[in-house]
Amino acid sequence: MQKYGGSSVADAESIKRVAKRIVETRKAGNDVVVAVSAMGDTTDELLDLAHEVTPIPDARELDMLLTTGERISMALLAMAIKSMGVEARSYTGSQAGMITDSRHGSARIVEVTPVRLREALDEGAIVIVAGFQGFNRDSKDITTLGRGGSDTTAVALAAALEAEVCEIYTDVDGVFSADPRVVKKAHKIDVVTSEEMLELAAAGAKVLYIRAVEYARRHGVTLHVRSSFNNSEGTWVVDAYDKEKMVEEPIITGVAGDLNEAKITVVGVPDVPGKAADIFEIVARTGANIDMIVQNVSAAATGLTDISFTLLKAEGEKVLTALKAEQGDVGYESLQYDDQIGKLSVVGAGMRTSAGVSAQLFRALSDAGINIEMISTSEIRISVVTRADSLNDAMRIVHTAFGLDGELDAEVHGGTGR
Repeated sequence: MQKYGGSSVADAESIKRVAKRIVETRKAGNDVVVAVSAMGDTTDELLDLAHEVTPIPDARELDMLLTTGERISMALLAMAIKSMGVEARSYTGSQAGMITDSRHGSARIVEVTPVRLREALDEGAIVIVAGFQGFNRDSKDITTLGRGGSDTTAVALAAALEAEVCEIYTDVDGVFSADPRVVKKAHKIDVVTSEEMLELAAAGAKVLYIRAVEYARRHGVTLHVRSSFNNSEGTWVVDAYDKEKMVEEPIITGVAGDLNEAKITVVGVPDVPGKAADIFEIVARTGANIDMIVQNVSAAATGLTDISFTLLKAEGEKVLTALKAEQGDVGYESLQYDDQIGKLSVVGAGMRTSAGVSAQLFRALSDAGINIEMISTSEIRISVVTRADSLNDAMRIVHTAFGLDGELDAEVHGGTGR
């Protein structure tokens, strides 16, 4: 199973280069199924076009529009492969048996029935599947899987077809210790656990999307993240480190940054049982996902406290609207909204058994004059919120502080990370 991102099929020459790689894989004796993204920035361009037509595009019609991007890629790639004398067949998500729920824009895969793909493979053809899309049986509508949906398509097909490996091709040489566009000295990671990759993806690392990593972990799919611009070994995403090859797990595997979150502070909340539940039940009804939560110590004089939480910027407005509508019932004083924050995370399986990681992180940021506004942790991750305009500097500083810098600058072949 192979997946090619938008930067790998950005133009005709790129498509021909990818076609050559696919044909070489087939001639080496492998059955090949390929999931492909839309060319370059096609999806963003289609979104812009939709919003030029109407401020709020209809969700069903938006999915119909956006799925055309992958259909263009799959057809052109199949044509390029056929021109090399090898049989190839392209399929939309629905033709490939990607059955989803009915939620437009962020559908979930509920079943994969790749009957036509198996038939094509049995007949010796290379199979090209449009990523990012599926089909809902009840509504009979086309759906999209949300950002990173082509990764999820590839992993789901790899699981259903029992593929030996799912190769995720991008414009960088694998998973790096930080975004190489921000941290020039980031180094490629040879092996990372699925647990670490989940944390990195959730923290903002763009090379793999969290839903794809979750699906791979749940269904036992081995991932190999590598560049479509060379034949170098990439990064293997495995269940656990091989104890025979590695004496110890790395303390810090990588650093990630995320500028897509905003912070909402509910000011002057009565510090009595049930108020936090009231607030987050309101948030839950909007469908928004909460990341970090901090509640201040109650002021003795007033009996009031402040509750801050972070969420995706795209979900901020609807959450603010919902909270304002319930202000009288909850009894808080005011709301504050801040979309100029950045989240910095350090991830490493070895943090479970290593002391002093938090102190080292906070000291590095302090020495650089970077203030920390919120803190969140898991067993193998520490995340902090800083000002958005200091995030990139913070990533570079922390990367150096934990000894992650490589000797040479990382190479980015395309420029988007996908």
